[in-house]
Amino acid sequence: MQKNVSVKLNHGQFRDKVRACWLGKNIGGTIGAPYEGTHDVLDIKGFATEAGAPLPNDDLDLQLVWLHAVEQIGVRDVNCMTLGEFWLSYIPPHWNEYGIGKVNMKRGLLPPLSGDYQNYWKHSNGAWIRTEVWACLFPACPVLASNYSMEDAKVDHGSGEGTYAAAFVAAMQSAAFAIPDLRRCIEIGLARIPSDCRVADSVRFVMDCYDRKLPATDVRNAIQQRNADIGDGWFESPSNVAYAVLGLLYGEGDFKKSMITAVNCGDDTDCTAATVGATFGILNGTAALPTDWCQHIGDEIVTVSLDRGSIGQCFPRSCTELTDRVVAQTPHALFAKHATACLYDGEDQIPEDIYEKMLADCKGNVAHVAPHSMRFDFTVLSADVVLESEPDIAPNGECRVHLTCTNNWEIYDKAQYNLTIRCLVPDGFSVEYEKQTLRMDRYSRTHPTMYPPTAVTSFTIRAGETVAPVNRCILEIIADGRPTPMYIPITLLG
Repeated sequence: MQKNVSVKLNHGQFRDKVRACWLGKNIGGTIGAPYEGTHDVLDIKGFATEAGAPLPNDDLDLQLVWLHAVEQIGVRDVNCMTLGEFWLSYIPPHWNEYGIGKVNMKRGLLPPLSGDYQNYWKHSNGAWIRTEVWACLFPACPVLASNYSMEDAKVDHGSGEGTYAAAFVAAMQSAAFAIPDLRRCIEIGLARIPSDCRVADSVRFVMDCYDRKLPATDVRNAIQQRNADIGDGWFESPSNVAYAVLGLLYGEGDFKKSMITAVNCGDDTDCTAATVGATFGILNGTAALPTDWCQHIGDEIVTVSLDRGSIGQCFPRSCTELTDRVVAQTPHALFAKHATACLYDGEDQIPEDIYEKMLADCKGNVAHVAPHSMRFDFTVLSADVVLESEPDIAPNGECRVHLTCTNNWEIYDKAQYNLTIRCLVPDGFSVEYEKQTLRMDRYSRTHPTMYPPTAVTSFTIRAGETVAPVNRCILEIIADGRPTPMYIPITLLG
């Protein structure tokens, strides 16, 4: 067990909540799917489908791929770029932001550029609907859960509202494993995202309306008008995340009422209902799920957006199997990331001030994704690359690139590093450097400002008379005294 553990969760109770999460997700996706895209207020009472099996839902499908990624390469190596590779290998659909992200990756744009470039749907719903796997792998660790959900979201949402929506939902759901108070979990999720983003604005609006006891339908209508300028109307994340929160709050602890309230808001109904069901399940466990609704869909997972032909046997086929495989990975994930939570066989041990600690942790680590950015983690350092504009270049045009290198070794390595950079470019291109040799100090806990562990520079890539449709440049970083060169691809589109 790690020394910094402050939250101990009973293994059996944790497993029950994970299973309730997936059952709730399956129920919500099934009850909401028939109304997806309806932009009007609804008046449903229950299932519109025959009993016997759940409806397929990409909200759950994609998370099976992420679990496969964790099982195959380990959680340490999971990031937006590795998830992008799994996406291209196992997820065939080209729907909306899914298709934009995949096409951009095939052009050579790495995430999060793949989710930013010419992406009309980067503020939409594709990412916050697939957060549960990260919340379950990192229970009671909202910053870690939302970090991974953001790496996931960057592939097809870049720096858009869709990424902040994912960070919010994942943090809220992770907190729910240790805090049974829904309102506090929502506040923790809000602390994790920028206060001026549209998702935060919409969620705060719902909370304020609920406190003022305004009718749920009036609140729904006000949210829809509040975000009428974003995206494709029914498919944008600020409103739909708010509808899920509305359902949870106005449902007042009743599973059926919560889900029906969310679905009756219309728009992306399978997503809102599925997130309500999953979050409710984490908060309350399987005992709080209605038996008749659980029996209506059973335990099976039916997929719609996976390539089962190649590795179909690798994906879980039931909520029970999915639960067992996620729970098996959770201790490894927590240990690998030096988490403050663990699973064990005793009673839950949760500090009385856990809410305050989680809130402070989230406020101190507010999510942020810079437009046109990429991050690369090497052994010695991490490199952040930011393009000043879109990754486009015309004949005789130019692209300005900013580079920040950060020492990964902190106080454990007393050495400072001298870095040498150069950019390898296509024939006819040239590079103008601000400086090519940099000094990167070690991290100092006592003097972090005086001795920042970073090295910063910029350079400009200039095109010649001719540019290709795809122009691949390679940034090379050499740390003196270290044998491994570091290479960063920068793709510019003609």
